[in-house]
Amino acid sequence: MGDLGRRAPRPAVALANLPALKSTRLLDQLRERIRSLHYSRSTEDVYVFWARAFIRHHGLRHPRDLDGADVESFLTWLASERQVAPATHRQALSALLFLYVKVLGVQLPWMSEIGRPHPQRRLPVVMSRDEVVQVLQRLEPKLRLFGQLLYGTGMRITEGLRLRVKDVDFSHGAIIVREGKGAKDRVVMLPDSLVPSLRNQLAIAHAVWRQDQEEGRGGVELPDALDRKYPRAGSSWSWFWVFPQDHHSVDPRSGTIRRHHIYDQTFQRAFKRAAKATGLTKPVSPHTLRHSFATHLLQSGYDIRTVQELLGHSDVATTMIYTHVLKVGGGAVKSPIDSMHFD
Repeated sequence: MGDLGRRAPRPAVALANLPALKSTRLLDQLRERIRSLHYSRSTEDVYVFWARAFIRHHGLRHPRDLDGADVESFLTWLASERQVAPATHRQALSALLFLYVKVLGVQLPWMSEIGRPHPQRRLPVVMSRDEVVQVLQRLEPKLRLFGQLLYGTGMRITEGLRLRVKDVDFSHGAIIVREGKGAKDRVVMLPDSLVPSLRNQLAIAHAVWRQDQEEGRGGVELPDALDRKYPRAGSSWSWFWVFPQDHHSVDPRSGTIRRHHIYDQTFQRAFKRAAKATGLTKPVSPHTLRHSFATHLLQSGYDIRTVQELLGHSDVATTMIYTHVLKVGGGAVKSPIDSMHFD
């Protein structure tokens, strides 16, 4: 490992088809490359976080002056000292490999030799139907509808936050999820019971949109380069957020002041407070609504392939984890003690 880590770097083939970087500072170059490859903002934040942590861990030395042994020592520190989960460990490694290959143009043998922790298969936390009702009822009306939509469709929280007016199809009872995980689109059901509330929410959103138009502050963020191809699309009603924020904010990438959708932290904190108020001891989060959606569908007798499509899983093996949840409690096997009587 030591000898391989000290070899002189050679250009990575991955840089051959990538544009030259204009930024001069390393972390700015990292952000620039991530954006040029259309990675999500959350991925950008995570990769920059781990690159900065790696540099600080090694006394602010430039990554070009570090090698495989230094990467290994950082990852070992994360595992032994910080005791991060395997998923976090893999996330940090992915960020560093992206930094070396896609930004610095370095491809060395040690990159393929770094040990990757094996993912731990854990049963997802699932709420009962009654628990879902109890938690959602303790949310304020606007956030309650958002939570009901997450549970009623199985959408991830980011997918729900980015929902646009044009993607709600009342006539077909469907919601189009755009660029979900893996940049894939899919169709989920629009729950009949949520139609009145959702129409009311759109009326509220339309009032916000109209006020922005009258004040000359219209415009929301558009994916990729659509704002250049269709300059007026960002100000149109069809592209407006279903759940807009109640104030304008500065876009961290462009510096533009515009209307954003509600923040994920806003819902996460409200959900945590609601769960605490119910007295739940399970470690639930907004993502638990998605787990509960899938489990309850399977309990109702729906085919696992149908559930797979609704969740947007590429591999049915990912969806299969919910069949294990159904077996919790011994697969309906009666314990022998239940037939005994004690004084």
